[in-house]
Amino acid sequence: MIDKFCNWITEKIKGKMPEIDEEKELVINFGVRILFGEMPKIIALFILGFLLQIGWYSLLMYFLIAPYRTFTGGFHLKTHWGCMLTSIVLYLVPILIAKYITIPQEYLVYIMAGIIGIFSSIFIFKYAPADTENIPILSKKERKSKRIKSYITLIVLLTIIVLVPDKIISYMLLYGIFLQNLTLTPIAYKLTKNKYSYEVYTEETA
Repeated sequence: MIDKFCNWITEKIKGKMPEIDEEKELVINFGVRILFGEMPKIIALFILGFLLQIGWYSLLMYFLIAPYRTFTGGFHLKTHWGCMLTSIVLYLVPILIAKYITIPQEYLVYIMAGIIGIFSSIFIFKYAPADTENIPILSKKERKSKRIKSYITLIVLLTIIVLVPDKIISYMLLYGIFLQNLTLTPIAYKLTKNKYSYEVYTEETA
C-alpha cells in the first residue's frame, strides 16, 4: 500500500514536471519513500529501541544498515506489519545479540569482518540488487549503479566495524550485514513468497 502510494505521488510530481529524467525520478521516488514509508518505521524502531534500552544503538543501526539494504535490495513482506517485523529483525535483533552475548576475544572482530566481507562480496556479485515484482529495477544503468554502491557501502561498514572502539557497534553491524545478505537469497524469496522481477518478466514473455 505504501509503495503504491509513494509511486502515485512520484507520478503526480513527474506529471507536473515533465522535464524530469529517469535518474531524477528515482531520486524523487526515494525521497517520497523516506518521507511516507520510512519515517513511521524509524519512529517506531526508535521508540521500541528505547523501551529495550538500546535507543541510540537502534538509530545508529538503522542509518548505517539502511543504505546497504537500499542498494543491495532484498525481499519485502506484503503487509505493513510484516514489513515492521522484518525491520525489527534486521535492525533490533542484531543489537540485542551484540549487547547481551559478548565475545571477549577482541581480535575475533577482525576475523569475522574479513569473513563477512568475503561472503558479502559474493552475495552482492550474485544477487544484488535483488528487486521484487512490486519494486522492479528496470534499467541496466540503475542495476550497475546499485551494485557499485552496494560494494561501497559494504567497504564503509567494514571500515567502521574495524575502527570503532565500541565493540557492540562492531558486532551489531556484522550481524546486521549477515541478516541483510540472507534477504537477497532465493531461499528467502521462496519462503516469503516473493519473486525477483526478472522471474516475472520471464513468465510474461514465455
